[in-house]
Amino acid sequence: MREASTELLVDLDPDSNVTDLLIRQETANPAHPLYARKGPNGWADVPAHKFLQDVRALAKGLIAGGLEPGDRVVVMSATRYEWTLVDFAIWFAGGVTVPVYESSSAAQVEWILHDAGARHVFAEDHAKLALMAGVLDTSKVLADRLVSVVRMDFDGDAPDLASLSAAGTGVTDAELERHRTAAGLNDVASLVYTSGTTGHPKGCEITHGNFALVAVNVVAFLPEILKQPHARTLMFLPLAHVLARAVQVACLHAGATLGHVSTAAALLEDLGSFRPTFLLAVPRIFEKVRAGAAHKAAMAGRTRIFAAASAVAIRFSTEQDNAARGEGAGPGFALRVQHAVFDRLIYSRLRHTFGGRVGHMVSGASALAPDDAHFFRGAGIPVLEGYGLTETTAPCTANTVGRSRVGSVGIPLPGTTIRVAEDGEVLVKGIGVFKGYHANETANAAAFVDGFLRTGDLGELDPEGFLTITGRKKDLLVTAGGKNVAPGPLEEKIRLHQLVDHAVVVGDGKPYVAALVSLDPAGLENWCRENRVGLLPLSEAARDSRVRSAIQAAVDQANTLVSKAEAVRRFTILAAPLTEESGHLTPSLKLKRAAVVHDFEAEITGLYGN
Repeated sequence: MREASTELLVDLDPDSNVTDLLIRQETANPAHPLYARKGPNGWADVPAHKFLQDVRALAKGLIAGGLEPGDRVVVMSATRYEWTLVDFAIWFAGGVTVPVYESSSAAQVEWILHDAGARHVFAEDHAKLALMAGVLDTSKVLADRLVSVVRMDFDGDAPDLASLSAAGTGVTDAELERHRTAAGLNDVASLVYTSGTTGHPKGCEITHGNFALVAVNVVAFLPEILKQPHARTLMFLPLAHVLARAVQVACLHAGATLGHVSTAAALLEDLGSFRPTFLLAVPRIFEKVRAGAAHKAAMAGRTRIFAAASAVAIRFSTEQDNAARGEGAGPGFALRVQHAVFDRLIYSRLRHTFGGRVGHMVSGASALAPDDAHFFRGAGIPVLEGYGLTETTAPCTANTVGRSRVGSVGIPLPGTTIRVAEDGEVLVKGIGVFKGYHANETANAAAFVDGFLRTGDLGELDPEGFLTITGRKKDLLVTAGGKNVAPGPLEEKIRLHQLVDHAVVVGDGKPYVAALVSLDPAGLENWCRENRVGLLPLSEAARDSRVRSAIQAAVDQANTLVSKAEAVRRFTILAAPLTEESGHLTPSLKLKRAAVVHDFEAEITGLYGN
């Protein structure tokens, strides 16, 4: 059993809560732009004093509407400035925020409203209001319990945020302060529901201490990113995801200016005008950006140049890692010359894609392929990978500017201990570990061992405290021959191919390992152009021999990572994509493996048919 810890860097008064971070920022510099909002004339700064003023007004409206300390308040919205405004208003009023993904179905919304015992709801727009109304029509219990449903966009419909603020004018500052200070670090700030890769989502009780202590210690842990002069970032991940909110609170404490983007599709357009200094993203974004850059190069007749530049970037970064381990002197003279040439030809253009000022990117939510991490770092945009769960308020380990190792998820955050059990499971104890599952003692009893949270992930700790995630305990396949196979590394390698959107390795109880492959529609379109193949719809591409040959090459590459007994022997290409709408991805883009295996049982059976 191996263990690694990092000492707590910053502690907080146990009677304080997340709202104190905002008050301190506003007191220190009322004019500092905490946020930026995009309007018809570009980005407009929101200074700390204006944000605090609007938060207080909304909080008074909630109090006037009957919110009592501890009441649950559901927020169903895409990522936008108003989400953040409402979140802090709920905390100032003493409430508990319950995020709901904007893409959630009526059944999911009904479950969360029931399980959380919500009494107030914020819905983003007319469509979300209509969904809520439909849920309430089918449940008298919910309809009787709910006190208010407020629309978040300002379009004149009542009740909206403006009318809610107006309704609170009679609430005194003293009453607001009584509500604001009702919670301490150990009290629940948010019920964050797991994304539900299996079964009903469970409500994770995230405390004020979880959010606040993680925020202040992350800032102390990553000052080069969060405390650099004029630090700016765009948030486009769903704020219903705990990672986005944890980072947002850290940005508030650091004073980094934060802008909101509702979709990843709008991100590339906004990067140029906002010009962030750092970004938080999920691995799929890095894959898409790299694939897009390769396609542009191919269309310009520069495929070989881009391939050479990619190889140099990866070698350059790899040799930096080797030097950090004491296994070499770093990039040699010839490699540095090549790197400098490609920096002018290729890498500088890639950096311009991110707005030209991004010094670091942070990757979380799922595993980042080492190849992508080396590519971006070699191109001058280091990607620092971290690791965490909803139950750990997102980050519990991270690579830092000074201590980084590609392929790992970093070292424990301050105030955190990571232990790898005898069976390889990663266990966590520390400032981010949640209070427990809401109203679910059975789940709580199974979640902890010796005071540590069971993550369900498999991992390894090296002597320097770097954690590497090797797979999911439940995802581990055992073939009919008794061979244990971790599907993650194989899937990541196959997914690197331009044509592949998702790969699902199967073989539990089967004579050999096989895979289901779904195609990336944009990647397929680009591949067809680059290979002078007429544009193929997904259904045809799944049967096309040329596409199959390309996927076979990707599978062959992945098989070099493992033994013959663990190699993917057969695969099938699915005729339709795996999406959130199809029920195969969570809102945070994690694969619902059980759903895929269930829904494609016939295809899996065919892989072993003859």
